[in-house]
Amino acid sequence: MSNNLYEKQANSLRFLCADMVQKASSGHPGAPMGLSEVLTVLSEHIQIDPTDVKWLNRDRLVFSGGHASSLLYSMLHLWGYDISLDDLKNFRQLGSKTPGHPEYGLTTAVEITTGPLGQGVANAVGFAMASKYAKKSLNTKTIDVINHQIYCLCGDGDLQEGISYEALSTAGKHRLSNLTIIYDSNDITIEGDVKLAWDEDIKKRFEAIGFDVLIIDGHNFAKIDDSLNRAKNSDNPTIIVAKTKIGKGAITMEGSSKTHGSPLGEKEIRDSKEKAGFNPDKTFFISSDVRKAFDKTNCLLSKKWNESLTDDIKKVIDSYTNEDLNNIVYPDFSNTKEIATRDSNHQILNSIAKSLPSFIGGSADLAPSNKTDLTNMGDFPNGRNIHFGIKEHSMGAITNAMNIYGLFRVFSATFFVFSDYMKPACRISALSNIPQHFIWTHDSIGVGEDGATHQPIEQLSQFRAMPNFYTFRPADATENILCWKKALSMKAPTAFVLSRQKLKTLKSKKEFGEIAFGAYLLTKRENATVTLMASGSEVMLCLKTACHLEEIGIRCNIVSVPCFDLLNEQSQTYIDKIIDKNTTVIAVEMATAIEYYKYASYVINIDSFGSSGKDVDLFDKYGFTIDKLKSKIKSIVR
Repeated sequence: MSNNLYEKQANSLRFLCADMVQKASSGHPGAPMGLSEVLTVLSEHIQIDPTDVKWLNRDRLVFSGGHASSLLYSMLHLWGYDISLDDLKNFRQLGSKTPGHPEYGLTTAVEITTGPLGQGVANAVGFAMASKYAKKSLNTKTIDVINHQIYCLCGDGDLQEGISYEALSTAGKHRLSNLTIIYDSNDITIEGDVKLAWDEDIKKRFEAIGFDVLIIDGHNFAKIDDSLNRAKNSDNPTIIVAKTKIGKGAITMEGSSKTHGSPLGEKEIRDSKEKAGFNPDKTFFISSDVRKAFDKTNCLLSKKWNESLTDDIKKVIDSYTNEDLNNIVYPDFSNTKEIATRDSNHQILNSIAKSLPSFIGGSADLAPSNKTDLTNMGDFPNGRNIHFGIKEHSMGAITNAMNIYGLFRVFSATFFVFSDYMKPACRISALSNIPQHFIWTHDSIGVGEDGATHQPIEQLSQFRAMPNFYTFRPADATENILCWKKALSMKAPTAFVLSRQKLKTLKSKKEFGEIAFGAYLLTKRENATVTLMASGSEVMLCLKTACHLEEIGIRCNIVSVPCFDLLNEQSQTYIDKIIDKNTTVIAVEMATAIEYYKYASYVINIDSFGSSGKDVDLFDKYGFTIDKLKSKIKSIVR
């Protein structure tokens, strides 16, 4: 490709992005304009096929700096994906396919939702980890089934976020050689010069964690091309530090922080186009030679790849992608008197893994406590147990990407109180319908002596408040199995909140089939005047307390609520069936539990932080014993 055409492509990109932001009267033109040379050359390297968006062996491109979305949408349009010029003109408008930050599932070929800085860096690591495991599973001595690259564009903001360092150190540890981070180093943030807040030797940082570091002029086509070739041929992950000018090509504003998050203005754009030899009267203009140079619709890479696969390889891929959930042989807990739900979960996880080759996952250095080890299944990348280290935030974002790579079901695990570190990744999974399984153990003040710092109080309410996120808190081992059956069938993130302490196995006279509705009537009493709602360990407490209340003439129905989020989706007819509106409805939960006021008139909860002590002493202090709960309920109804 001649430098003259490259120059024309790069200018076409930067002015297309400037026009998009100007028409929207909103957006970030600076980074897209500064990265236009990089994307022009990357277009020559990237292996994608617009005729098969889900082609497994495609290169992945992640815009961690999601504010540069105008550049991503422009590239997708020019490459030939289902993004029209009208879609570009509708940038950042309500209902458009081109929102302000990229959204997975909304816009064709957007690999993952980014926007919160640093998330995309960790996502890119997740894609690279998934591909490393896929290579181990699929590649043969004669066929490289998986040999694609992961490219991640990021900026100063991404690298300042802690999640990026967590994730990139993992990339170095596993020598994810197909990962290339392209760092748009323009020295500008919203507040001005990056040195106002950050003065770090990036080269030393990345060399210390096992990266190859290439520092180049980000506007020099030959240097960009050379660095991408070197990255592809390296045995290590690579960071290309592309020294760029924000707002490159803007006639008076090049290099200014003012280009970061505001339109350039019509005069600035006209004058800039004229200086570059473009017609200043034309907007959203792409010449035929530029369009042809970018177009990838005739590459047929997916077709050629599919033709290279043997029948045996196709069968292996099919075993990952077309699993029969009915084949899972779950453990039998019918003769188990009591077991912590973290322990029953361990057996369930191993049963799932034995039946589903796609099922992998790990913990943030807590597998022995979370009970999440997959027995005799080896360690990543040669096995199915992933050791994330003490990096909860990056673990959540990494597994988000692994879950949508195209082959795997991936779980992550930590203590429930440390879900606070994972919240941004959890929110992205919910926003994007990513079916990740979050496993969170040590679910209450039952944690005991570790004290208030390790005892979750507000977390249940927080995650139940999150749209499209389903939090399961099973009351026993049997509920745990049925919660998993439901979770595996869902196209949304699910969380399992599990006990450290042993819980008695429920002895219900009825089947548990209605767990799929989020709540069910566990026991029903004739002439009941009270309905007790609870989840987890509090269900058995309510059952026992109800027996004592019956001795004094207070008859109670018990509603188990393993998934409050699913209950909220049920019809009023079903809700009326399990919650008798003629009774006094009381919710019981060792958490803030304010969400229960949607159904209950009274909530017996914890509205303070916990304490350090034995679990039985804490249950007594906070009122979660049979005698104290009986007394509270008695005072409510009499």
